[in-house]
Amino acid sequence: MTTKYAALLRGINVSGHKRVPMPELRTVLADLGHTDIATHLQSGNAVFRSGTEDEDALAAALEQAVHERFGFPVGCVVRSGAYLAAVAEACPYPAAELEGRQLHVTYFDRPVDAARFAALDAETFLPEAFALGDRCLYLYAPDGLGRSKLAEALARPRQTQGLTATTRNWNTVAKLVEMTRV
Repeated sequence: MTTKYAALLRGINVSGHKRVPMPELRTVLADLGHTDIATHLQSGNAVFRSGTEDEDALAAALEQAVHERFGFPVGCVVRSGAYLAAVAEACPYPAAELEGRQLHVTYFDRPVDAARFAALDAETFLPEAFALGDRCLYLYAPDGLGRSKLAEALARPRQTQGLTATTRNWNTVAKLVEMTRV
Protein backbone atom coordinates (compact mmCIF):
# COMPACT_ATOMS: atom_id res chain seq x y z
CA MET A 1 0.00 0.00 0.00
CA THR A 2 1.19 3.51 -0.74
CA THR A 3 0.46 6.88 0.80
CA LYS A 4 0.24 10.27 -0.88
CA TYR A 5 2.57 12.84 0.72
CA ALA A 6 3.51 16.48 0.33
CA ALA A 7 7.13 17.54 0.63
CA LEU A 8 7.51 21.14 1.80
CA LEU A 9 11.02 22.44 1.15
CA ARG A 10 12.13 25.43 3.17
CA GLY A 11 13.55 28.61 1.65
CA ILE A 12 14.16 27.59 -1.95
CA ASN A 13 13.79 29.83 -5.01
CA VAL A 14 13.48 32.95 -2.85
CA SER A 15 15.03 36.06 -4.45
CA GLY A 16 17.19 33.87 -6.67
CA HIS A 17 18.75 31.99 -3.77
CA LYS A 18 18.85 28.21 -3.33
CA ARG A 19 17.54 27.66 -6.82
CA VAL A 20 15.79 24.32 -7.31
CA PRO A 21 13.98 23.98 -10.64
CA MET A 22 10.75 22.03 -10.17
CA PRO A 23 11.45 19.57 -13.05
CA GLU A 24 14.72 18.67 -11.31
CA LEU A 25 12.95 18.30 -7.97
CA ARG A 26 10.53 15.87 -9.62
CA THR A 27 13.53 13.93 -10.95
CA VAL A 28 15.09 13.80 -7.47
CA LEU A 29 11.83 12.40 -6.07
CA ALA A 30 11.61 9.82 -8.86
CA ASP A 31 15.24 8.80 -8.25
CA LEU A 32 14.26 8.17 -4.61
CA GLY A 33 11.68 5.67 -5.87
CA HIS A 34 8.55 7.77 -5.44
CA THR A 35 5.70 7.79 -7.94
CA ASP A 36 2.72 9.96 -8.93
CA ILE A 37 4.91 13.06 -8.55
CA ALA A 38 3.74 16.64 -9.11
CA THR A 39 4.92 20.07 -8.00
CA HIS A 40 3.00 23.24 -7.19
CA LEU A 41 4.42 26.71 -7.80
CA GLN A 42 8.17 27.31 -7.60
CA SER A 43 8.43 27.47 -3.81
CA GLY A 44 9.26 23.87 -3.00
CA ASN A 45 5.90 22.12 -2.88
CA ALA A 46 5.87 18.58 -4.23
CA VAL A 47 3.43 15.73 -3.86
CA PHE A 48 4.28 12.08 -4.38
CA ARG A 49 3.25 8.55 -3.54
CA SER A 50 5.45 6.26 -1.45
CA GLY A 51 5.26 2.89 0.27
CA THR A 52 7.34 4.26 3.15
CA GLU A 53 5.30 5.29 6.19
CA ASP A 54 8.03 7.16 8.08
CA GLU A 55 7.65 10.86 7.28
CA ASP A 56 10.91 11.76 9.02
CA ALA A 57 12.82 9.18 6.97
CA LEU A 58 11.24 10.50 3.77
CA ALA A 59 12.22 14.07 4.69
CA ALA A 60 15.80 13.07 5.60
CA ALA A 61 16.26 11.18 2.33
CA LEU A 62 14.93 14.13 0.33
CA GLU A 63 17.11 16.62 2.22
CA GLN A 64 20.18 14.50 1.48
CA ALA A 65 19.28 14.02 -2.19
CA VAL A 66 18.62 17.75 -2.70
CA HIS A 67 21.92 18.61 -1.00
CA GLU A 68 23.81 16.14 -3.20
CA ARG A 69 22.08 17.33 -6.38
CA PHE A 70 22.15 21.11 -5.83
CA GLY A 71 25.05 21.59 -3.41
CA PHE A 72 23.28 23.31 -0.52
CA PRO A 73 21.29 22.16 2.50
CA VAL A 74 17.52 22.53 2.47
CA GLY A 75 15.17 21.76 5.33
CA CYS A 76 12.16 19.66 4.43
CA VAL A 77 8.92 18.66 6.12
CA VAL A 78 7.02 15.69 4.69
CA ARG A 79 3.39 15.14 5.66
CA SER A 80 0.66 12.79 4.49
CA GLY A 81 -2.38 14.02 2.63
CA ALA A 82 -4.53 12.91 5.57
CA TYR A 83 -2.47 15.09 7.92
CA LEU A 84 -2.72 18.10 5.59
CA ALA A 85 -6.50 17.68 5.36
CA ALA A 86 -6.76 17.42 9.17
CA VAL A 87 -4.70 20.60 9.61
CA ALA A 88 -6.94 22.47 7.16
CA GLU A 89 -10.07 21.16 8.89
CA ALA A 90 -8.77 22.16 12.34
CA CYS A 91 -7.97 25.76 11.37
CA PRO A 92 -9.22 28.02 14.17
CA TYR A 93 -9.74 30.97 11.80
CA PRO A 94 -12.55 31.42 9.25
CA ALA A 95 -10.52 30.41 6.19
CA ALA A 96 -13.49 30.60 3.82
CA GLU A 97 -14.02 34.25 4.74
CA LEU A 98 -10.38 35.35 4.36
CA GLU A 99 -8.10 36.01 1.43
CA GLY A 100 -5.43 33.34 1.01
CA ARG A 101 -2.67 35.83 1.75
CA GLN A 102 -4.15 36.59 5.18
CA LEU A 103 -3.93 33.08 6.58
CA HIS A 104 -0.80 30.94 6.81
CA VAL A 105 0.27 27.62 8.22
CA THR A 106 3.79 26.96 9.45
CA TYR A 107 4.59 23.26 9.41
CA PHE A 108 7.13 21.98 11.93
CA ASP A 109 9.18 18.82 11.69
CA ARG A 110 8.15 17.80 15.22
CA PRO A 111 5.62 18.67 17.92
CA VAL A 112 6.14 22.12 19.43
CA ASP A 113 5.53 23.02 23.06
CA ALA A 114 3.46 26.17 23.60
CA ALA A 115 6.11 27.33 26.09
CA ARG A 116 8.29 28.30 23.10
CA PHE A 117 5.88 31.11 22.37
CA ALA A 118 4.82 32.01 25.91
CA ALA A 119 7.02 35.12 26.02
CA LEU A 120 5.13 36.70 23.11
CA ASP A 121 2.47 39.15 24.21
CA ALA A 122 -0.23 38.35 21.64
CA GLU A 123 -2.19 41.48 22.58
CA THR A 124 0.56 43.73 21.20
CA PHE A 125 0.14 42.23 17.73
CA LEU A 126 -3.64 42.53 17.35
CA PRO A 127 -5.45 42.16 15.03
CA GLU A 128 -2.85 39.56 14.05
CA ALA A 129 -3.12 36.26 15.88
CA PHE A 130 -1.65 32.77 16.00
CA ALA A 131 -2.63 29.37 17.32
CA LEU A 132 -0.67 26.15 17.67
CA GLY A 133 -1.95 22.97 16.09
CA ASP A 134 -0.62 19.45 15.57
CA ARG A 135 3.00 20.08 14.51
CA CYS A 136 1.90 23.37 12.98
CA LEU A 137 1.13 26.98 13.71
CA TYR A 138 -1.75 28.94 12.21
CA LEU A 139 -1.08 32.64 11.57
CA TYR A 140 -3.75 35.21 10.82
CA ALA A 141 -2.06 38.27 9.29
CA PRO A 142 -4.72 40.56 7.77
CA ASP A 143 -2.14 42.69 5.92
CA GLY A 144 -0.22 39.68 4.60
CA LEU A 145 2.92 37.91 5.74
CA GLY A 146 5.33 40.54 4.41
CA ARG A 147 3.92 43.23 6.70
CA SER A 148 3.30 41.02 9.70
CA LYS A 149 5.08 42.00 12.91
CA LEU A 150 3.78 38.83 14.53
CA ALA A 151 5.30 36.64 11.79
CA GLU A 152 8.61 38.41 12.39
CA ALA A 153 8.37 37.73 16.14
CA LEU A 154 7.38 34.10 15.60
CA ALA A 155 10.41 33.54 13.36
CA ARG A 156 12.95 34.70 15.94
CA PRO A 157 15.58 32.10 16.83
CA ARG A 158 14.27 31.49 20.35
CA GLN A 159 10.95 30.40 18.85
CA THR A 160 12.33 28.24 16.05
CA GLN A 161 15.70 27.03 17.33
CA GLY A 162 16.24 23.36 16.59
CA LEU A 163 13.19 23.09 14.35
CA THR A 164 12.66 22.77 10.66
CA ALA A 165 9.77 25.11 9.96
CA THR A 166 8.29 26.17 6.64
CA THR A 167 5.27 28.38 5.98
CA ARG A 168 2.59 28.26 3.29
CA ASN A 169 -0.28 30.65 2.63
CA TRP A 170 -3.82 29.31 2.74
CA ASN A 171 -4.14 29.12 -1.05
CA THR A 172 -1.17 26.74 -1.12
CA VAL A 173 -2.45 24.80 1.90
CA ALA A 174 -5.77 24.22 0.12
CA LYS A 175 -4.07 23.26 -3.15
CA LEU A 176 -1.80 20.73 -1.42
CA VAL A 177 -4.81 19.18 0.33
CA GLU A 178 -6.46 18.84 -3.09
CA MET A 179 -3.31 17.40 -4.71
CA THR A 180 -2.80 14.78 -1.98
CA ARG A 181 -6.34 13.42 -1.97
CA VAL A 182 -6.15 9.69 -2.62
